[in-house]
Amino acid sequence: MSTSSDLPQTAVNSFGGMLIGTFFNLILWGVSITQTYLYFGVYRDRIFIRVFVGLIFFADSLQAVFTMVYMYQTLITHFGEEHALTNATWVFSTDPVLTGIVGGSIQLFFAWRIYVLTKSWILLGAVSLFSIATMLAGIGTGIAAHIVPVFADFQRFKPAVIIWLAASAASDILIAITLAWYLRNHKTGFKTTDNYIDRLIKMTVQTGVVTAVWATVDLLLFLLDDSGNHLIFNFCLAKLYTNSLMSSLNSRGGWGYGSQSQSNPGVSSGAKTFSGGRPGQGGQTTLTRPEVFVQVESHEMVDRALDSRSSFDDEQPWERQKS
Repeated sequence: MSTSSDLPQTAVNSFGGMLIGTFFNLILWGVSITQTYLYFGVYRDRIFIRVFVGLIFFADSLQAVFTMVYMYQTLITHFGEEHALTNATWVFSTDPVLTGIVGGSIQLFFAWRIYVLTKSWILLGAVSLFSIATMLAGIGTGIAAHIVPVFADFQRFKPAVIIWLAASAASDILIAITLAWYLRNHKTGFKTTDNYIDRLIKMTVQTGVVTAVWATVDLLLFLLDDSGNHLIFNFCLAKLYTNSLMSSLNSRGGWGYGSQSQSNPGVSSGAKTFSGGRPGQGGQTTLTRPEVFVQVESHEMVDRALDSRSSFDDEQPWERQKS
């Protein structure tokens, strides 16, 4: 058992990484709040998408609140108490549970997106398998942390942590590769549309790589470092998943979903719109911002292939916007 002279080093080992991770957690939470606000203010997707986004935001916010509560209880309420510095509580155990639920749910959402685009049951099954493993192993890690609360004994449930973070990274990489491959193979030959597709590919790869690398570094530090430095990455992992989802939803400019604008006629509250049309017909681009309404109309040749995909079930994520 540690003596009173060991408490400062115990606090550094156990809570240095937690405190830094909490800082990153709250910063990214602010970003996700902004992105969620923009999403609900601009897009009118189908109700199940909006409910899904709301639930993800709620779970992600709950994770941030529990993190702050745990840090306050340990460093303020129980300041200087050895037991508080060396043992986790049920509040701490909610972190892997909520992170697993948020990450796994978002990965399943992208699995569904991949199926809509590719109609491949194999890809759907592969991504779903890793996603479900992420969710269940995250929940299992939280339960194990509650049963074995001593930080020094966390290596006892190492298999659950390995499955959780390895499956998470594998799912992220598979999602990024699949979406990038699909988008690249479905370029239209029209410069404006292809440039937009290139931006989607770049964003897809970047968000997938960030979460995959983050989960991998978290796992390696957990396995190789006895201190709590891995929590720098673990405490904010859920926020990275939430922001990857919201950046995808906000950047695609609407996925169709039978969305309807609540703006005045002739004014769109979405982002850029590439209207499908036959050669010789105009495509309209509309851009609006709060308090400033600007409508710019341009005429351009648009690929006939884009016009043939009018419903979300068969369309591409870059094609339709909120009108």
